[in-house]
Amino acid sequence: MTDNSTETRQVRLGIIGLGAEGGMYTRLLEEGKIERMVLGAICDIDESKRARAEELGVPFHTSFEELINSGEVDAVVTTVPHYLHPEMGIKALDAGLHALLEKPVGVYTKQAREVIDHAATKPDQVFGVFFNQRTNPLYKDLKALLDSGELGALRHTSWIITTWWRPQGYYDQSAWRATWGGEGGGVLVNQAPHQLDLWQWLCGVPKSVFAKCAFGYKRDIAVEDEVNALVDFGGGATGHFMTATHDIAGTDRLEILCDKGKIVVDNSRTVTITRLTEPEQELSKSMSMEDVSKLFRGQLDSSKWLSTETKDYSSVWGQQHATVLQNFTDAVLDGAELVAPGADGIHGVRLANAIHLSSWQGREVSIENFDESAYLDELNQRIVAEGGDWPTRS
Repeated sequence: MTDNSTETRQVRLGIIGLGAEGGMYTRLLEEGKIERMVLGAICDIDESKRARAEELGVPFHTSFEELINSGEVDAVVTTVPHYLHPEMGIKALDAGLHALLEKPVGVYTKQAREVIDHAATKPDQVFGVFFNQRTNPLYKDLKALLDSGELGALRHTSWIITTWWRPQGYYDQSAWRATWGGEGGGVLVNQAPHQLDLWQWLCGVPKSVFAKCAFGYKRDIAVEDEVNALVDFGGGATGHFMTATHDIAGTDRLEILCDKGKIVVDNSRTVTITRLTEPEQELSKSMSMEDVSKLFRGQLDSSKWLSTETKDYSSVWGQQHATVLQNFTDAVLDGAELVAPGADGIHGVRLANAIHLSSWQGREVSIENFDESAYLDELNQRIVAEGGDWPTRS
């Protein structure tokens, strides 16, 4: 376990799954980008990955149980197929390790709740979810602005995020990709979990959703490659979320309309904030029709009622992931507050599940009182229908 001496306290991380994400975390540790965290061991079912572990001089395991019981690591990060995250998280916690799960925390809410509830019984161990976008300065600034109440109450929000273009060859790489049994869904569980998390982190958790998904619309797959969802936040506030994997041009535009202003984010980089001098309804009541007419014709200086600020944010490759790993390390060693506690992972999973269920059943679905049994029944029907050796879920 972690050495608690003053000079040598550090976290030995076990990476489970040496693919693209696991490889990135390995490089960050190899380059010394994370203070007080070192690579303890690597696990992958692909024996050929052993060569990389040998190059790094760390133990290699083909069984994650062997890794978590080896005594070589203090914590693990899971970069494996989605269905495996909760199982690995629970077993790591039971072995006395800290756990950082890649998104999503689980494929369905019952599964996600199991690992979240189990982690709650281990208060001395750190349990986080890898929502690296929460460390993006752009979204951190927006979160602070919205939480301050400066812009007033939410009215409407819309996020069109179709920059997830994936060719057919991407889906044909592995038999588990884009299947209900192997992956548990399409764009909602693979590409868009970060946006589902950020949307709710910024705007609040919706109360219900009505959705239309297209399954195998422009790709030869069983799962969704396009999604349109309308959510109800309560109090009259609504939202729209649209995502797809077949738009090669792609759009990334987030809008958040509030009583005293509006936020527009383009390409997750450029933010335009409009601030009103008074709540919009007050301006509506007080503005004369003569002023309105002049405003529409561009003959009136609008600065009397509003101001606009635009800011561009740059992005450094790997920086967000490094920040999450550093925050996780600081939480383990110093008790720092997590950027994304594991319990927060339930929100994105539940919204994705509710979107699926709404589309399957053609009705509005409650998020506040989500019917997990109905979702699992529908999911298992699709797992059975697609054939293969995938197990049904419980």
